[in-house]
Amino acid sequence: MMEDIAFGEITWRQILFLLGWVVGAMLLGKLIQLVLNGMGKTKRFESRPWVLVAFKSFSRPIPFLFLTIGLRYGLQTLSFSDGVEEIIADCFGVLFTIVVTFFVYSMVDVIDHAITHVTKKTKTTMDDMMAPMVRKSLRVVIVILALVQIAQILSDKPITSIIAGLGVGGLAVALAAQETIKNFFGSLVIFADKPFELGERIKVGGHDGTIEEVGFRSTRLRTLDGHLVTMPNGELANQMIQNIGKRPYIKRVMNVTITYDTPPEKVQQAIDILNELLENHEGMDAEFPPRVFFNDFNDCSLNLLVIYWYHPPEYWDYLKHANWLNMELLKRYNEAGIEFAFPTQTLYVNNTEVGLQHGAT
Repeated sequence: MMEDIAFGEITWRQILFLLGWVVGAMLLGKLIQLVLNGMGKTKRFESRPWVLVAFKSFSRPIPFLFLTIGLRYGLQTLSFSDGVEEIIADCFGVLFTIVVTFFVYSMVDVIDHAITHVTKKTKTTMDDMMAPMVRKSLRVVIVILALVQIAQILSDKPITSIIAGLGVGGLAVALAAQETIKNFFGSLVIFADKPFELGERIKVGGHDGTIEEVGFRSTRLRTLDGHLVTMPNGELANQMIQNIGKRPYIKRVMNVTITYDTPPEKVQQAIDILNELLENHEGMDAEFPPRVFFNDFNDCSLNLLVIYWYHPPEYWDYLKHANWLNMELLKRYNEAGIEFAFPTQTLYVNNTEVGLQHGAT
């Protein structure tokens, strides 16, 4: 007979009954998961994507929940000693804690979706980093609380004593992780102060590039050479940051040098040509008119100082305009016979006649 074949006090029938509970519960859990996912994809929820996220998040732990339930009720058909029963009870306490943690951990996706939906409506891109940081923070807290609960179940100690022990251990960890804590608070300072946003170009610590990511510990900067630089937030928060991405214009200061033998009329003509080229130039703002001055006598040239501002600060458009200005200036000066100066030296040699008197020997 089937029931006469046994392993100790457990018969084949009891084992098959246990497997039936486990497999049946898993199949039922998978079926409920598929039903919930299908409900979230129905047309009536197309305009509410958060509903689909909620259904998916809620359905994710269900197979594991039903597996735990099936295992629990399947084992109730078996007979164990009191010591084994206590161990099984503790194990199921841990399993149900994991199930609850899994549910809460998954539902964080709903909060993440809501925060992402709000941050997409803001103008600043810095807020876009808030959603993943909040998601990670919540999940870390959930896991820590779950571990505390599991420690209480396994140790049979009150939660207050466990928290007190964690406080002592946390102090030791805090002393050993001072840099990590410093970087964490540095990231909070960056998010509060917002010295830059994602995608903006900055100069900091000798590096020049665009911001790719801001995390709890570090910020990633993609340099103009294509290199990825990771900077700890604790140090970044204390450094001087030059935000090139927030400049309202590009200012150009150029020194046009002409030769010293240029007569005053030609100097004035050189100034007039520059003023003519820059009058109502591309990218000009009426509040920032160009400036041209004969401002200095250099060692080897007469210096014409040129200052103008290009709006908006689109770098490649600015370079195209600078290229056009340089070419036109070279052409106009050549036509006008105005010579550009370059470093030269003139040597004056004083020839002295030396008379030799030859005497008799």
